[in-house]
Amino acid sequence: MDFTLKTYEQLLRKIQHTNHKTCTVYEFMRDKAAADDKLIVLRHDVDRRPKNALKMAKLEANLGIQSTYYFRHMRETFKPQIIREIASMGHEIGYHYETLAKARGNYEEAYQIFKQELENFRTLYHVQTICMHGRPLSRWDNRDLWKKFDYQSLGLIGEPYLSIDYANIVYLTDTGRSWDGGKYNLRDRVKQEKPQHVFKKTQDISNFLPNNSKTIILQTHPERWAYSPMSFLISFSADQATNMVKRVLFHIRS
Repeated sequence: MDFTLKTYEQLLRKIQHTNHKTCTVYEFMRDKAAADDKLIVLRHDVDRRPKNALKMAKLEANLGIQSTYYFRHMRETFKPQIIREIASMGHEIGYHYETLAKARGNYEEAYQIFKQELENFRTLYHVQTICMHGRPLSRWDNRDLWKKFDYQSLGLIGEPYLSIDYANIVYLTDTGRSWDGGKYNLRDRVKQEKPQHVFKKTQDISNFLPNNSKTIILQTHPERWAYSPMSFLISFSADQATNMVKRVLFHIRS
């Protein structure tokens, strides 16, 4: 069964077995790693169900792995106790911002909201990287905020969608509950070469690793990775409903 924590653990062990180094987004940007460094950059977008993120973080920590968790600043996700606990394991905490959508396109208001929310996160962790939340139902692209303002002036070193050259990087995302879910990916896209390999199941990634020589950026949504039969049913049902809406939006926008 795919998209379970057991499956994710198997993938992590395969990463270790094939001598890939893992790192956080901050470490990747700080070290200016080359695309052929054979790294696995582990990035998790915590859109909802932060307890799932905590379980995933514990699993990684038990294997000696650190990754990046981008939290939304929403009532259901901004949980200081969980954020602190994940950070205490050595993981990076980042800010999953969506302020241009919150401000309905008002750039000045969006920037003020951004600064306040960033400060709230920094009372818990010294945030140094940020990542936009796609908000597929919104007409506003949150990245556009940086066409008017400079996030580096706030002591931030980078944003994965803006600060990384994906030309020779393998970028994999579980958006749409599939590793090839392009039709369900309305905004979390990057410019990269057409992939030479087809990834649909997590096992396909594991099979690819022994022959890989490039950096891989692996982006997941922890709420999708089940830890029990009930959590699997909940995440599966939610993804099915979301994908139906995204299919409609994809056809409208294309």
